[in-house]
Amino acid sequence: MKLKKRTIFFILGSIFFTIFSQPVRAQESLVDSLKAIAIVEQKIMVPMRDGIRLATDVFRPKTDKPVPIIFSRTPYNFNSWRNGKLNTRLYMTALKTVKRGYAYVVQNERGKYFSEGEWDILGPPRTDGYDALTWMAKQPWSNGKVGTLGCSSTAEWQMGLAAMNHPAHAAMVPMGFGAGVGRVGEFYEQGNWYRGGAQQMLFTVWLYSTQNIQRPTFPADMSSEELAYVARFFDLAPKMPPVDWSKALWHLPVMDIMKNVDGPKGIYKKMIVRKPNDAAWYKGGLYHDDMPFGVPSLWFMSWYDVSISPNLALFNHVRHHAKDPEVAENQFAVIAPTTHCAYKRAKKKTIVGERNVGDAQFDYDGLIYDWFDYWLKGEDNGILKKMPKVRYYTMGSNKWQTSGNWPPENTKRVTYYLMSGGGANSLFGDGKLTTSAPGSKDRADAFTYDPAFPVPSYGGNVCCTGNAIRGGSFDQRTMETRQDILIYSTEPLKTGIEVSGPVKITLYVSSDVKDTDFTVKLLDVYPDGRSFNLDETIQRARYREGYKKEVFMENGKVYRLPVSSMSTSNYFAPGHRIRIEVSSSNFPRFTRNLNTGGNNYDEVKWIVAHNQVHHSKKYPSQIRLSIVK
Repeated sequence: MKLKKRTIFFILGSIFFTIFSQPVRAQESLVDSLKAIAIVEQKIMVPMRDGIRLATDVFRPKTDKPVPIIFSRTPYNFNSWRNGKLNTRLYMTALKTVKRGYAYVVQNERGKYFSEGEWDILGPPRTDGYDALTWMAKQPWSNGKVGTLGCSSTAEWQMGLAAMNHPAHAAMVPMGFGAGVGRVGEFYEQGNWYRGGAQQMLFTVWLYSTQNIQRPTFPADMSSEELAYVARFFDLAPKMPPVDWSKALWHLPVMDIMKNVDGPKGIYKKMIVRKPNDAAWYKGGLYHDDMPFGVPSLWFMSWYDVSISPNLALFNHVRHHAKDPEVAENQFAVIAPTTHCAYKRAKKKTIVGERNVGDAQFDYDGLIYDWFDYWLKGEDNGILKKMPKVRYYTMGSNKWQTSGNWPPENTKRVTYYLMSGGGANSLFGDGKLTTSAPGSKDRADAFTYDPAFPVPSYGGNVCCTGNAIRGGSFDQRTMETRQDILIYSTEPLKTGIEVSGPVKITLYVSSDVKDTDFTVKLLDVYPDGRSFNLDETIQRARYREGYKKEVFMENGKVYRLPVSSMSTSNYFAPGHRIRIEVSSSNFPRFTRNLNTGGNNYDEVKWIVAHNQVHHSKKYPSQIRLSIVK
């Protein structure tokens, strides 16, 4: 039986309406569900002590009783509507938080979107966070206790706030927080800008879409209701032209990369000229190890994040140096086998890059809310007694483990020496990693580092680099055919070895240039030859004596080079090998050292370096692994 055209059109129209109306209905349902249980107040302009007002949204339970607050402060766009579509992530978070009996407050840093003022990284002045807590604590619907929560740039400001010890700041959950760590112990990362004195290029990419551009502003006398209405149509989010960062990061001088991609003018030009111990790093929102710390904290970290070692160093620093015993005692850490802020993406079969690390799922939300229930609501839920100080995931054995400290109590530092017959170049060389001390003869391994042909970054512990690098663990065998990579491996292991803790590195090096870099990777080599990266680091030779002064090299002279530490938890199964790679570049993960001894950031010409790694009784190049007994 033939259908009439009219009937066919009606059927097709019904199908299309059903398909395309579902997202709209879902959005409406989410909004209705939230408004049924919450009072929603948006675009409240909260005043800071200098008169600048910060745009703030509040979602609070419909109750006459005062409630605790979970607070997220961010440079990112949290507007309820984006291009005519509901910000479902915001509303789902608010719904979940209100259901648990909390008010959810989210605020933009100064100079971002509807917040007034000029933006600077981490939102200085640091008092903005303090003033926001004061405002929240004074609200009639608040019980006076605030917990801070967020990942990445929504976490990094929390440590600076914790140093101010606001009476309302009852607890915090910083996740992927490395860009808020300035100087802690051996690390002078200054917010992930540096590693071992070499610039990390992630911020060149990140600042392109984050630092200030000219933006519309609204009259100061507009009400919150008017601003919220306008925000339905104008979310003030810039539409940045796409950039092929895999090509753009090659531009020299480095200080002109932003200009070369026609990026926005902003703080990049100020930051790129700072050295690792520049006084400017100590005037902003970064946390440094000479500052106090006053807040119980639940820290979340990732093995393939950009700054796992400094993050762990900060965790230990607070535990051992916080003056308030209650604060020192109540520092807890969770370390996942994921990339930056990807905790909840773990599955029964978690693939990080190319490597299968097993079932890494974990109830993060349950733990976070239990944590806040205790500190903000005063619930006697026993979380402090049942939660380990450190919960960490061991790759290779693919399991969650617990410990009272980091590194775990039952670890022993074991030294492995670099050895070869002078030909450790590439996968096909004769480099060895052994616990036997080297002999008296120095058979140095030599390689050429040409900044025009750097070792490409392939996977790794990185974030925020656009299409330039994909983070995670990848088989490095193709990279390991290069002659400018020195490779040192153990024999196949007869029994399994778990490495959980810091990896310390000391190299003895020489060069024919005034300054160059040395890079190190730690890898797990499978019996079939696959070579998976675990962590990576770099050290600029001019900072071998510390970051307060530059000391240049003399041609041919051998120098002891302490390399910025790495960290991991990995089980090397029987038949596997422990391997390290040594080279002088890992680009564009780190900037290329142009080998001149100059500023590097303002140079366009380079020198080819001929570098050597020495290993002998006099020059015992080595790594020191934290091995679980």
